[in-house]
Amino acid sequence: MRMLDQLPSPAEVATSGFVPEEIIRHRETVADVLARRDSRLLVVVGPCSVHDTDGALEYAHRLAEASRRFADDLVVVLRAYLEKPRTIAGWTGLVPDPTLDGKGDLASGVRIGRRFLDDAAATGLPLAYEFVDPFLAPYFADTVSWGAIGARTVASQPHRQLASWLPMPVGMKNCVSGRLDTAVAAVRSAALPHVFPGAAADGRPRIQRSSGNPDAHLVLRGGPKPNHHAHAVADALDALTAAGLPHRLVVDASHGNSGKDHNRQPVVVADLADQISAGNDALAGVMIESYLSDGRQDVGSARPRPDLSITDACLGWDRTVPLLESLACANAVRRLSGPVASPRA
Repeated sequence: MRMLDQLPSPAEVATSGFVPEEIIRHRETVADVLARRDSRLLVVVGPCSVHDTDGALEYAHRLAEASRRFADDLVVVLRAYLEKPRTIAGWTGLVPDPTLDGKGDLASGVRIGRRFLDDAAATGLPLAYEFVDPFLAPYFADTVSWGAIGARTVASQPHRQLASWLPMPVGMKNCVSGRLDTAVAAVRSAALPHVFPGAAADGRPRIQRSSGNPDAHLVLRGGPKPNHHAHAVADALDALTAAGLPHRLVVDASHGNSGKDHNRQPVVVADLADQISAGNDALAGVMIESYLSDGRQDVGSARPRPDLSITDACLGWDRTVPLLESLACANAVRRLSGPVASPRA
C-alpha cells in the first residue's frame, strides 16, 4: 500500500481527546439562540470554502474582533468549511484535495484541516462546518459548534443519522429544487435515535447509537427562486407547524437566495433585517458568504491568491462589516420591542 493511501485515525490528528469547555459553551449558546432562550441573532459568516489556511486564519482573527463589537446582539460563528459537495465535478475541498490539483492526498488533507480548525477555534470563535462525507465527521466534529447538512445531501439517510449523533445544533438546508419537505423530514429524522456504523477514535469500525438531536432545524437557502422574503418565511413556518416542529429558522443570504450573485447578498440581508426589526422571532439566524477580498478566482496553473475564494464568489471584508452592523441593529430593535407573529406578505 502506498503511503498516500494510508489514512491516519481521528485520534492521530486530534490535539486532545476531549471537547474543550469553550466549545461546549459555544454549542449551548447556539442552541439557546435557536430556541430563543437567548434573544441574540445567530450569524454564520465566512468563506464559501477554505483553500488557504493562512488567509482563512487572517479572516478568522478579523471576525473574532468584530464579533466582540456586536456581542450584545449577535452570536457570530465562523464558516470553516473544508469539504465541498458537487453536483457533478469540481474541487471537493481542502480535506479531499489540499494541493488543489486533483491528486487526492486525503491523508495530508485531514491533518491540514484539523490543524486549521484547532487554530481557528483558538481565536475564540464558534466554528461552523458542513458535514459532506459522514466517514470524516469523527476527525473534526469535536471542534464544531454548528453543523450543516447541505442541499445535495439532506435526503441522505446516512447524513440524517449522522446529524442525530452530532453533539451540536445542525441545520438542514432545503433541496436545490427549493422544496422544503425533504429538509423538514430530515429535521424530524435527526431528532430520533438511530443505530448506524461509524468509526471510533482509533479508526476501528464501531456501532454508533444516537439519542437524537433536539437542536436540528431548517435552513432556507433558496432554489430556482429565493425563499428569504416574508411570505416564504411564513410558508416555512407553516411547514414546521404541520410537522409538529418548533418555529426556528436560519436563512442563507447566498446560494439560491442571491441567485449565486454575491453582490445580491446585501439585498437579502437588508430584507432579513427588516423582518427581524419588525419582530419576527422565528428568524433565529442568517448565513453570509464572506472573505477577505470581494469576488472569486479560477484555479489555474498559478498558485491562487490566498485572499480570494476559489469556489463561490464572496463579499469582501469591507462589505461584510456593515452587514453585521445592520443585523445587530435590527436585532436590538427586536430585542427591545419584543417579538411579534410572523407576517405574511
